[in-house]
Amino acid sequence: MRLTNILFFFFLIGLPFMVASQNTLTIKVEGVASSNGYIAVGVYSDEDSFLKDGGAFTGVFAQAEKGTTRIELPDLPNDKYAVCVFHDENGNKEMDTNFIGIPKEPLGFSIGRLKTFGPPNFEECSFEMTSDFEIKIPIK
Repeated sequence: MRLTNILFFFFLIGLPFMVASQNTLTIKVEGVASSNGYIAVGVYSDEDSFLKDGGAFTGVFAQAEKGTTRIELPDLPNDKYAVCVFHDENGNKEMDTNFIGIPKEPLGFSIGRLKTFGPPNFEECSFEMTSDFEIKIPIK
């Protein structure tokens, strides 16, 4: 009985730390032109991996919904994140680009904006997540 009480005590002490560090990121992708294909989401947690193949901390392909597509990513720990989304209109699960690498499909970033000569950097797109968080990302 005494061991059970001790284990229960440590469980209660640790519970807030286990629960507090898991958050849900809700992303509302605005300006989706059609329900064709997918909305691709990449969530990055550092500058070195930002926008690199295989560099996303987590990601998902969700069915596109015309107008606004809502996507929830649960179980994210407290951290600094940046998000990139694009509308994979043809459903090939790849960002299609022209011959010089400019995206042909609509895309957007958390907070940061697409520049004339390339994407924003991690710092321009990043936000601190310490609780459930909702962000709106327009795509163009």
